[in-house]
Amino acid sequence: MNIASWLERSAQIHPDRPALYLGRDCVADYATFHEKALQVAGWLTAQGLAPGDRVAIFMKNCPDFLIVQYGAWYAGAAVVPINSKLHGREAAWIIDNSGTKISFTSPGLTEALRDADAAGDIVDVTSDAYAGILQGDPAAAPIARNPADLAWLFYTSGTTGRPKGVIITHRMLTTVSLSYFADVDQVSGDDAILYAAPMSHGAGLYNMVHVRMGARHVCPPSGGFDEAEIFDLARHFGNVQMFAAPTMVKRMTQIAKANDETGEGLRTIVYAGGPMYLADIAEAVDHFGPIFVQIYGQGEAPMGITALSRHDVADRTHLRWQERLKSVGRAQSAVEVRIGDSDGNELPWGQAGEIMVRSDIVMPGYWQNPEATEKTIQGGWLMTGDVGFMDEDGYVTMQDRSKDLIISGGTNIYPREVEEALLTHPSVAEVSVVGRPNEEWGEDVVAFVVMAPGAALDEAALDAHCLDQIARFKRPKAYFAVPELPKNNYGKVLKTELRKRLEEM
Repeated sequence: MNIASWLERSAQIHPDRPALYLGRDCVADYATFHEKALQVAGWLTAQGLAPGDRVAIFMKNCPDFLIVQYGAWYAGAAVVPINSKLHGREAAWIIDNSGTKISFTSPGLTEALRDADAAGDIVDVTSDAYAGILQGDPAAAPIARNPADLAWLFYTSGTTGRPKGVIITHRMLTTVSLSYFADVDQVSGDDAILYAAPMSHGAGLYNMVHVRMGARHVCPPSGGFDEAEIFDLARHFGNVQMFAAPTMVKRMTQIAKANDETGEGLRTIVYAGGPMYLADIAEAVDHFGPIFVQIYGQGEAPMGITALSRHDVADRTHLRWQERLKSVGRAQSAVEVRIGDSDGNELPWGQAGEIMVRSDIVMPGYWQNPEATEKTIQGGWLMTGDVGFMDEDGYVTMQDRSKDLIISGGTNIYPREVEEALLTHPSVAEVSVVGRPNEEWGEDVVAFVVMAPGAALDEAALDAHCLDQIARFKRPKAYFAVPELPKNNYGKVLKTELRKRLEEM
């Protein structure tokens, strides 16, 4: 099934229902959304695009992102969404690696691609050429696709080396979307999804389920994340659902508390994409109420590995509520999750190992990279590279990426545990813990700390704070105050960059 057929169905059932918004302005109902997508499909086909060919979308969040995406799918093509924060040369590399023939861009990014001599044709969605496409002959109907056909070619964040293209099929997108109903939240035509995080990533992967139910799609005029804009739009639309990275949730809480914002109109915030620390989510729930759901996924198994329900995130009555809140929840309906040793053998409850996933949401492989595929998919299981454990109730607690594990004196130390402890100190705003080579012990624990406003680094105070909460051998042997932590375009801390800084010290 072509996942885009859900738009066709919604346009048949609810043609007059408002669909696409730029800020408060409705720019298309479902009938118009469908018709514009058909016009894009008709033009792509006229350019010689064949089913299975790739169409890149290098755009900030805007309604035309969805029009192009569904137009490409209607034409039988696969989309290659590219984070708008990437450099033009990085985007051009993805376009070349994916074999993309046509790229759609928004202002500023068009010039970046041209300056980088990106391959193929480039169409700016504010150009006369694009306006002409939307006046042209539409395709007759969406082209049928098989469930195993490529729908979305997702390039990993590339924290080390070149990013890899993850093959995401129509079956995967369908399964993720249906899992949303079962494990995350319900959707109706009265709801609105707000795209404040990149539509090229997690936020965009939730558009299909909202299209299927005829919900409203709201793109902020800023094209990205702005706290005041989010609060204003949520008040205006009501019943707002959105995806946010943990750093975004923390920032929204800080701004809301400083400006007496209640979060009126926000119904559900799904968070994922990095470590959500206990102190941060507890503070967010205390301020906004029970509006949060956590999911855990990877590009290789998008959005669908585990979920921590709205109830579990907000519950403070269970004896182990803190442990559950530190977890990433339980396996979603369409997946099997287990914890394995280095050979993939299942480990007992409570024992740490690699998180392994088997499901229809798991990728068939990486784009033109059989070596990486063979390392990652073993015996039908996705080896996530994440280290964690599962308790007797099925809750999975992710401790760290396996590559971030610190081994000191033969003992495993998980940076996240140390970070959790430090973040409860009032002088610490952000922290990242990494290992530093040590000839005697193998590695030392060191912490890079962003101090809270007005606070100064007091190593003795932080040391004492750690000793109150974690074992002595886990506490940092050194602290480094930094103005900010290096992060990639998805907000993940670049620990590889911090390790490089240590080498240069």
